[in-house]
Amino acid sequence: MEDLGEALIMDGFDDCIAGVVERIGQPPIICYDRDKVLDKLMGQDMDYEEAVEYFEYNQQGAWMGEGTPCFIRQIETEPFDPSLN
Repeated sequence: MEDLGEALIMDGFDDCIAGVVERIGQPPIICYDRDKVLDKLMGQDMDYEEAVEYFEYNQQGAWMGEGTPCFIRQIETEPFDPSLN
């Protein structure tokens, strides 16, 4: 893996990494797929509501400095059609 400096990695969630976010003037950070994180939490004997509560408080809500990870939620979109321009 490339040198990510201060980027923080959540232990046990490597398979939920969506990529690296690069921001101008700021260090790169790890981006996790929110749905994969929730699925992994539910695999640890949590129901959906418990997983969301845990995630929102302990993962998404935990500020650990500039290297704090971010989370992405995938959305369904229409395929790009260049003929519509």
